[in-house]
Amino acid sequence: MMKILITGGAGYIGSTVVSALADAGYSPVIIDSLIQGQPEFVSLHPLYVGDMADPELLERLFSDHPDITVLMHFAALIDVEESMRLRSLYYTENLFKAATLTRWVLERGVKQIIFSSTAAVYEGGTGYSGLAEEAPVHPLSPYARSKLMFESVLCDMCIEAGASAVALRYFNPIGADPMMRSGPYKTDPSHILGKLTALAAKAGGEFVINGDDYPTRDGTPVRDYIHVWDLAQAHLAALSYVVRPTQSAGDLIIINVGSGVGVTVRECVDAFLDVTGLPINVRIGGRRAGDTAGAFADTSRAQTLLNWTPKLTLRQGIQDALTWQSLRTQQASSI
Repeated sequence: MMKILITGGAGYIGSTVVSALADAGYSPVIIDSLIQGQPEFVSLHPLYVGDMADPELLERLFSDHPDITVLMHFAALIDVEESMRLRSLYYTENLFKAATLTRWVLERGVKQIIFSSTAAVYEGGTGYSGLAEEAPVHPLSPYARSKLMFESVLCDMCIEAGASAVALRYFNPIGADPMMRSGPYKTDPSHILGKLTALAAKAGGEFVINGDDYPTRDGTPVRDYIHVWDLAQAHLAALSYVVRPTQSAGDLIIINVGSGVGVTVRECVDAFLDVTGLPINVRIGGRRAGDTAGAFADTSRAQTLLNWTPKLTLRQGIQDALTWQSLRTQQASSI
């Protein structure tokens, strides 16, 4: 049974991938600070609580699990708006600590790495054509810059160590594990669907669209909403790819992971209102610092290299997010 180290494995995406790995017969070992992560999401798996760059914690973890062969690195700070205020913190966590962790595991013989990157590195688009991996990059926030910088660091580390890596550039994950083992948990979400489902819990309210003067079909930013379970399946496909005997050492392959469909913020809000029928008042506000016109993924490389295509829809993501929130609300009220 292949044993895989998952950093940030108690978080929203990480825990969903942990469940998908376990379903597929892999053995995940998790390290998470639990500053954000939820330990109940991974209660069935080994969990080491602490900083991912703490050498004592890593020493203990690898002493217990010397047969770890793959690193899946999710742990990061991810709030674009926060990164504009706490710039140095984002480089510390997403770049320097990630490099420390990677060097440590490479020295222990781990030669396959899957890195959780972001589509925020791209220059952007108009929503009329998908972005391929060769598209120009122009990260506008410390969050996005820290991710792009680490891609370069990881590439050099792989060359030096003879390792292989895949960097998955995520678009916008939504929804929850369809089996409701994990899902979104932030009480003050910064992403669109999180804010909308928070309003659903209150049976209505006001939602602000940040900017309607972008060069898109309705003036609101374009996003690519990928169901988190589809994203988890992409990680399983990336794992199969990176451990192939024919995979060249010293490689870093960048692969976009999205739905392949562009949806504007206004279209997403309309879909949410159509699913829920809630009395939500929608108004236009100013742009957020660090935001772009957005784009959607060209997923051709994922289809070709990973044999992966997304299967779940935006409406399914909305419904799963609402089901998850309802369960969380019931659990909280029963305590």
